[in-house]
Amino acid sequence: MASQALTDYERQRLENIRRNDEMMAALKLQSKASELSAASKRQRVETKSEKVYPKTKPKNETPMVLRRSLRARGIPPDAKKLVDIDDLTESATKIRKSEIKSKSSPRFLGPLEMIEVCSERESHPSLIESLLGALSKSLLSRSGKEELVDDVKDFKLEEGNGNFPNEVKIEGGGDGNCLKMEPIDNYSNLIKRETEELISDVKDPLMSSIKMEHKNDGSCLKPASLVLNADNIARVVPGRIMAVRFFPCLDSRMIVVGNKFGEVGFWNADHEGEEGNGVYLYHPHSGPISGISIQRHALSKVYTSCYDGFIRLMDVEKEIFDLVYRNEDTIYSLAQQSNDANCLYFSEGRGGLNIWDKRTGNCPMEWTLHEDRINSIDFNVENSNIMATSSSDGTACIWDLRSVSDEKPQTLKMITHKRAIHSAYFSPSGRFLATTSFDDTVGIYGGVNFKDTSLIPHDNQTGRWISSFRAIWGWDDLYIFIGNMKRAVDVISRAYQKRVFVLQSPNISAIPCRFDAHPYDVGTLAGATSGGQVYMWRMSQDI
Repeated sequence: MASQALTDYERQRLENIRRNDEMMAALKLQSKASELSAASKRQRVETKSEKVYPKTKPKNETPMVLRRSLRARGIPPDAKKLVDIDDLTESATKIRKSEIKSKSSPRFLGPLEMIEVCSERESHPSLIESLLGALSKSLLSRSGKEELVDDVKDFKLEEGNGNFPNEVKIEGGGDGNCLKMEPIDNYSNLIKRETEELISDVKDPLMSSIKMEHKNDGSCLKPASLVLNADNIARVVPGRIMAVRFFPCLDSRMIVVGNKFGEVGFWNADHEGEEGNGVYLYHPHSGPISGISIQRHALSKVYTSCYDGFIRLMDVEKEIFDLVYRNEDTIYSLAQQSNDANCLYFSEGRGGLNIWDKRTGNCPMEWTLHEDRINSIDFNVENSNIMATSSSDGTACIWDLRSVSDEKPQTLKMITHKRAIHSAYFSPSGRFLATTSFDDTVGIYGGVNFKDTSLIPHDNQTGRWISSFRAIWGWDDLYIFIGNMKRAVDVISRAYQKRVFVLQSPNISAIPCRFDAHPYDVGTLAGATSGGQVYMWRMSQDI
């Protein structure tokens, strides 16, 4: 009855459905569809639970090089060929050195003509004239003094029949007294006594070189008398200054600095009458300048060391930057003994110290003195065989170069700080030592065997963009000068063991971090900044 109620269309539809089902059953399409549906659901569940890691690039794939403008890298427009070493780390420096030394250009491996590496060639003759003029003045003043001494000796010998008077006047003693009378029999007895003292020093070098009596110091300098005028400010080099030195001339205020880009700049503060502003810029190195050394008895020779492992000699008379030493390791500091112009002492690599001899052209001595890099090298003025080194391993050591055992000098004193020590410098008399550490202290050591210790708190956290602070002595044993993070200079008194004065000026626009005191002009202090500026304080007669 029900089938009879269906229309012809409905009966045809049911017939088509039955025929399609039979066809799908014969082809097994239903089972295939169910299997595909189950597989797709299982794959989606596994994908949600698993972590997707990026594909690792093959090791031999060329890395992507990001281009940065000179302005973003902090390099001036005229320094396109410079090597940028921001972090100043050993690994980065070695990579740069391998790239540089692969070039056969004399720009890196041979002597350089000064005029070829001068930023403004027309200014080069003025610098040579200034340096040679200062050298001639120094020679004339020195010869004049020697002639005066010879005249005095001849006069005394004629008056005393070959003998000096019973009393000899000694001026300018290191103990702070202006005048001391010392009775002697005659000149031969004086020579005999000095010879006996010299022999006793050789017999017991350890005790004679390290034991020093504590005496009261007098100072001819008042910190408040140091002033900074706008005329005594110059931008000598672009970028951060790593080292600053006065030329040791009696009648000259010539300053030489080295920056992080390998440039060496000269500033003649007495440039009145000359063309320009008295600033001369050269580019003899390819990395940060780590040290500058000028021997007092060889003013025409200027040694500069660089992080790229090169040491160059600027010879004013030959007008060249000669290459005297090169190695793969980084050179961190450079120094010379006051009485020896032939030997260079420089730190290399992790704790190594080398001696380069100009007469042989090689390094006869190589020592490992510290566990980490040596940041400073200094020699005692009274006894140049006594050397002080500071290191990033947190120690500063005093050495006797005359006592060498097991291919290493004898340690007279080891000083320990909690963090890296940036510098360790002897006082002008040689009786005290000042250290600057990253543990925010300035240490002063004196007395017998330097056992008397004073630690003075000072903020030494300069960061990576400013050169580390290094406290230096002034012109006596009383005052120490060090940079201040508030764009000033702190004056520390050794006697009071604290900061007693701050050199401030509206003319200071950056933090002075590296300093040098003029060796002959009391009250003339140079401070260098990370912006390439040099400030020169001078003693005012009004205070």
